[in-house]
Amino acid sequence: MSTQALTYLLVGLSFALYIGIAIWSRAASTKDFYIAGGGIHPLANGMATAADWMSAASFISMAGIISFIGRDGSVYLLGWTGGYVLLALLLAPYLRKFGRFTVPDFIGERYYSQTARMVAVVCLIFVSFTYVAGQMRGVGIVFSRFLEVEVETGVIIGMAVVFMYAVLGGMKGITYTQVAQYCVLIFAYMVPAIFISLMITDNPIPQLGFGAEVNDGSQQSVLQKLDSVLTELGFDRYTEGSKSTIDVFAITAALMFGTAGLPHVLVRFFTVPKVSDARLSAGYALVFIAILYTTAPAVAAFARLNLIDTVNNTPYAEAPAWFSQWEDTGLVAWQDKNADGRMQYRAGSALSPTKPAFTGARGELGERLLSNAPTDSANEVYIDRDIIVLANPEIAGLPGWVIALVAAGGVAAALSTAAGLLLVISSAISHDLLKQTLMPQISEQQELLAARLAAAVAVCIAGLFGIYPPAFVAQVVAFAFGLAAASLFPALLLGIFSTSVNREGAIAGMLSGLTFTFAYIVYFKFAMPQLNSAEHWLWGISPEGIGALGMLLNFAIAILISRVTAPPPADVQALIETIRIPASK
Repeated sequence: MSTQALTYLLVGLSFALYIGIAIWSRAASTKDFYIAGGGIHPLANGMATAADWMSAASFISMAGIISFIGRDGSVYLLGWTGGYVLLALLLAPYLRKFGRFTVPDFIGERYYSQTARMVAVVCLIFVSFTYVAGQMRGVGIVFSRFLEVEVETGVIIGMAVVFMYAVLGGMKGITYTQVAQYCVLIFAYMVPAIFISLMITDNPIPQLGFGAEVNDGSQQSVLQKLDSVLTELGFDRYTEGSKSTIDVFAITAALMFGTAGLPHVLVRFFTVPKVSDARLSAGYALVFIAILYTTAPAVAAFARLNLIDTVNNTPYAEAPAWFSQWEDTGLVAWQDKNADGRMQYRAGSALSPTKPAFTGARGELGERLLSNAPTDSANEVYIDRDIIVLANPEIAGLPGWVIALVAAGGVAAALSTAAGLLLVISSAISHDLLKQTLMPQISEQQELLAARLAAAVAVCIAGLFGIYPPAFVAQVVAFAFGLAAASLFPALLLGIFSTSVNREGAIAGMLSGLTFTFAYIVYFKFAMPQLNSAEHWLWGISPEGIGALGMLLNFAIAILISRVTAPPPADVQALIETIRIPASK
């Protein structure tokens, strides 16, 4: 059976499984739709949480970012894993004991204010739509290559699948679907990693192969080999970073605290029967997450070595099949600057900073041409970072069934998180905006209908973000984490551990943190991209890391405003004391 047929088979079977689970576990009440009835086993919830959290950014883009920027990419590993530990220790059990459906629910009641609830809804929607843009982009990338359709068509297919199981099943359907998706994505990630580790180092364990010697007789370790190969081509050493210390610290902090403030992850801990189960499921999830995250650095290094071996100085007429196949997606391109017919992969940008990436035209040899490729750069090859994990099995020449498996895994990773995000958006609109604020008289069935309609609308908007993405998947997701760190995390942490922070402080803090961080990202990434460099950033902090500064601003304003305004009512202070020490039931 051909690779293409295997891909259709495995992806089609996975879709049938997800939709079948959604139909089987269709939500019959708002409690089913919002928190899966509150009866999910900790092991299943841990697996679903891992799938919910390990998005397209983790599966598709993280190893690609690390592969291209080396040590600087470690901020994603440190930030996301450290943030999950923070979430499990500081927030998950306490929010579960509070026992509400949504994050705005907690903020609205803790800060005794409908205005605070609405501000939390706004923050949640900003964060979730920014995050879901990366997921839909990931879906489009997978489909554009493996199903041989346009990226836009791939996004639309993904929208249809998410619509089926998110709108029908709600949290109940999503939870059991995510258990299946975790199994698919982790198997799809580990199988090619084991194959390639064996090929390069003779060690079947990627985590150990990452530190082993390359089996080419050079007696160099994987990292030593990468350093020598990259420096010969004019790149920076793989093991040396170019980011400033303050920017590395800021990005790591933004990702850490943003993780702890992500609403689609936090809501998972409302789905278990008791507080002790929330702690237990957080532990399970950390183990499941660690399997992928400890493998990613090895995947990144192996992929970069294979990429250079198969592309650099290769005649285009003899280019491997994967190169021309990815060219058709618009995510790989070559322009022969020195007219030697060979692909020169060197340091420097292959793209013009002011022109679209591609002309749509083909050169004399059939290559996909770049638009106005800069003549001051020797690099002739453009490789989109987001394809590295997906193309890795093809680059290494692995069997067709492995390539098809990776396609199914990439789709599973993107769809699992997209569904979770769409659910929290619909819950915020139907429960917090309508039921709790604007239309408290609606029935449970009307609220459930509103939740499904809100999810349907959110799917459509998410699709637009996927078709017109603002950056690479991991970078888009990094912006979402920054927004979460600057807006929701301080309100949640202060809401649990401080009896003195009041509604005025919380509202002012959330608005200031969100506004500052959002404005900074928009200014440097979209309004004035030509100024997006260290010399123009505030204190040398990039847009990916500015959420850390926004978070500090949120904390400072919330505490300051609370000091000069009336303290929280006595019953609210008593509530805080009650939830601060988790009970066993």
